[in-house]
Amino acid sequence: MPSLSSPKPSTFSKFHSFPRKQLSTRPPCIVKSFLNLTSQSQLAQAISSLEPLSRKGIRLPCQTLGYLILQCAKTKSLKLGKKIHLHLKLTGFKRPNAFLANNLIHMYMTCADYVGAYKVFDEMPMKNVYSWNNMLSGYAKLGKVKPARKLFDKMPEKDVVSWNTMVIAYAQSGLYNEALRLYRELRNLGIGYNEYSFAGLLNVCVKCKEVDLTRQAHGQVLVAGFLSNLVISSSVVDSYAKCSKMSDARLLFDEMNVRDILSWTTMVSGYAQLGDMEAANEIFDLMPKKNPVSWTALIAGYARHGLGHKALELFTKMLMLRISPDQFTFSSCLCACASIASLNHGKQIHGYFTRTHFRPNTIVVSSLIDMYSKCGSIEMASLVFDLMGNKRDVVLWNTIISALAQHGHGEEAIQMFDDMVRLGMKPDEITLVVILNACSHSGLVMEGLRLFESMTCCHGVVPNQEHYACLIDLLGRAGHFDRLLGQLEKMPCKPNDQIWNALVGVCRIHGNVELGRKVAEKLIELKPQSSAAYVLLSSIYAALGRWESVEKVRQLMNERQVKKERAVSWIDIENKVHSFTVSDQLHPLKEAIYSVLVQLADHMEEEVASINNE
Repeated sequence: MPSLSSPKPSTFSKFHSFPRKQLSTRPPCIVKSFLNLTSQSQLAQAISSLEPLSRKGIRLPCQTLGYLILQCAKTKSLKLGKKIHLHLKLTGFKRPNAFLANNLIHMYMTCADYVGAYKVFDEMPMKNVYSWNNMLSGYAKLGKVKPARKLFDKMPEKDVVSWNTMVIAYAQSGLYNEALRLYRELRNLGIGYNEYSFAGLLNVCVKCKEVDLTRQAHGQVLVAGFLSNLVISSSVVDSYAKCSKMSDARLLFDEMNVRDILSWTTMVSGYAQLGDMEAANEIFDLMPKKNPVSWTALIAGYARHGLGHKALELFTKMLMLRISPDQFTFSSCLCACASIASLNHGKQIHGYFTRTHFRPNTIVVSSLIDMYSKCGSIEMASLVFDLMGNKRDVVLWNTIISALAQHGHGEEAIQMFDDMVRLGMKPDEITLVVILNACSHSGLVMEGLRLFESMTCCHGVVPNQEHYACLIDLLGRAGHFDRLLGQLEKMPCKPNDQIWNALVGVCRIHGNVELGRKVAEKLIELKPQSSAAYVLLSSIYAALGRWESVEKVRQLMNERQVKKERAVSWIDIENKVHSFTVSDQLHPLKEAIYSVLVQLADHMEEEVASINNE
């Protein structure tokens, strides 16, 4: 957003007089003492001194008064700002000059009092373009797009700042089409543009993740000659990264003569989002300077893509270098602990909160609950939730309900859901997904149906594909295939792969081969490169001993080059996490591991033989 701080006046305003006595000139020492007070963070004391000075017939210069108003804006001291405004009215400035009025508008808007700002603006006898832009910028920064547009349309004269402000306001409010329309109109008017003219456009590119729009914006910035601007070039790089076009992002990044920590971090984050951790790590190592955001981007990438042990190694290194983690760092690390079921590491991170008096936000607390749950300690997960003072965030409730559901505590999950509603919390779409899953995994069919049927009327949540998938799973696990097919027919939308996946799963559980085959074929038709349907169909045939059919499914996968994701197992030994895959030949202790596995297999065969003999 362009800076809209008040310009310095070319001359001092003439002083008004009180009805009965003329105000005297101001000794320089008084002005100096005021400035000293404000610089020593004694703004309230300085403003309290205005009244006795006015009684003595002394009024401060407009520049000093304007400076005091700006200090109130800087510290967001609305009460003190109003005192100065009252002082102006009492000392002959009922309608302050343009300089003071613009400072007052800025102060009121910064303190989020747009009504007070508009009152000052409306009473101004003369308004210049700066005054209009001052109001416009205030509305925009407060997210008041409708009054901003109304003011914009009334402006007798608009300059490039006015247009830039509106484009950025629309972009930041998510009204991307209107932002683009105004941007095109600005370019067609031919009134000129500056670097801020591209800020709203690039904001739209980043949020919409449209590569064609990003390339057009890149071209316009290049032609306009602003690509050397660090902020603009970094925004273009960020937009390419958000569109998953890292080759384009890297090309522009390499051409940048100056790179700040934000542009470096954007590249690390972009590669990490795509799962190219080798490239992300390469860029990270080349960074001349790193901050917690840079470290977190790489840690989050490792955690997100199944490399939890690498994420935790990096976190340990971060702490050794005395770099303070932030909320996102802890959330990512706890997710890493959950992904590899490393309870020991999770407890260490929890202990760090206590030792350092770190105050985790709701997202971190939710990650902590999730970590304990996925590491098998539902008791600790529940304790963390119970000890959380502020439970007004739905994310927190969703996490604990999901944790209870994962551990098969369906009735406790329903009780938690009821407590949530009783406390006045409004369930969202995710809440209904996790509570339906809880009912499904605990066989609570009637409770699940009741909740599904009450979603819209009681909680204002319209069922989507994920909710129907939960319903299919609920009915299917209980063997109610007739009701299940009836629900499929009543669906207001065409079933997607989530629905078919749920249906194949319950067919496998109950050995419903014919229906499972038809559904798997439908799923393979929808997503031919997804291994899920092939694996589920193969599992159905294997459970029934139809090994020829299993082989045919595998042949089809080979023909279509569909690869099943390899399962990974972890074990935590002496504070170190070891990962394994099927037929793993890379682990340094593979010979010892396979030797133990052979012994275990032999022992199991002996036990089975012993039981059979009995």
